[in-house]
Formats: sequence, C-alpha cells, structure tokens
Amino acid sequence: MNVLVVKANNRPSTEGISSKMYEAFTDELEGKELNIKTYDVYEEDTPFFGQDMFNAFSKVENDEELTDIESRLLAAKQKAMDAVSAADVVVFAFPLWNLTIPAKLQTFIDYVYAAGFSFNYSAEGNLIPLLTDKKTIFLNARGGIYSTPEAAPMEMAVNYMRNVVGGVFGMEVIDEVIIEGHNAMPDKTDEIIAAGLEEVKASAQRLGELTLKV
Repeated sequence: MNVLVVKANNRPSTEGISSKMYEAFTDELEGKELNIKTYDVYEEDTPFFGQDMFNAFSKVENDEELTDIESRLLAAKQKAMDAVSAADVVVFAFPLWNLTIPAKLQTFIDYVYAAGFSFNYSAEGNLIPLLTDKKTIFLNARGGIYSTPEAAPMEMAVNYMRNVVGGVFGMEVIDEVIIEGHNAMPDKTDEIIAAGLEEVKASAQRLGELTLKV
C-alpha cells in the first residue's frame, strides 16, 4: 500500500502540535509493510495559485514560451497530482491557523483541485468525484475548542478538508484525530496532547491493520 503523508506545518515538533502528530504517526508506521512518502508543503516549491497559472495554461495550449514562475507552477502542480495519483491513502497533518488551513496546504489543494483529475461534471452539470479509489486520514491540531455547537461553524480547517477531499474528490475518510483545547486550557495542556498523540498512534496502527487485510 502506498501512503502519502502531506505535512502542512513548518514549526518544529517542540512547538507545533500537528508537527508532533506527523512525527508520531510516521514513527508508528516504521517497520510496517507500507510504502510511505512525505510531501512537505513547506519544503516543496509551491508557488501560489493565481493568474500566472492561468497564463501558463493558455501558453501551453498555444505552444508559447513560459516564464520561470509559470514553469515552476506547472511543475509543482504536476508533482502534487503525481503524488496523489500514486497513493492509496493520503494522510494530511495540519493545524488550524486563524480558523482555516495554512496557505501552503491551500496551495497543494489548489494544485490537485482540477476538473478531469480530482472531479468532473456530468452532462447534467452534476459534480462527479474522481478519486473514490483512495482513502484519507486527517490529523489536525487546534489550540482552541471548536467541537461545541456554538464554535463548530467557525472551524474551517477540518470542515474544509472534509468537504473538498472527502466530498469533491471523493476520497473515503477512514480516520480523523483532532487535538484541541491545549491552548485554551493551559492547566491540561500536557494531558490533552499526550492523549491525542496516543490516538494518533492508534490511527497509524489501524492503517497497518488495514494493510494486512488488503
């Protein structure tokens, strides 16, 4: 089984909880019969999606010479799509920053959010997910508490990933581990993080067991 782990936090694990979750998950998978690759959105060349990308599309169609940024964008987009194409399971390790996902993770999503690759439209205009053969796992950390009915509508990181990766792309969400409240309740920080990391390890173990069944 090919597992792609998308790491979306460049803070060291001593400071970033989702970085710590990434390390705990991948460490737990060591020695298992899995082909694991990491796509670090902060280490990869990920120019932001915008007009340069659309200019590149037009130039490719018209066989025109690309600028450096246009070439970089097309190469980065292709690399992200190739990484997803090769994966059976895509694991996302990401924080909630200012109520949403990090901009670099948004860029990765923008690269693979493409008609004909991750989704398409029917003759009637209905959306058809194209990545239904893949599974996904979300590992998310958020310092505040967003699982209450009052705060849940404000959370636009996990909800966004569910709607896009699970909805538009059609990947089956097989697990979610969310560590929350470690900043909101400083007297329980260590306890919350420790319990959450145990859940991360359990998620990795479940993935290993899924591999054995396959």
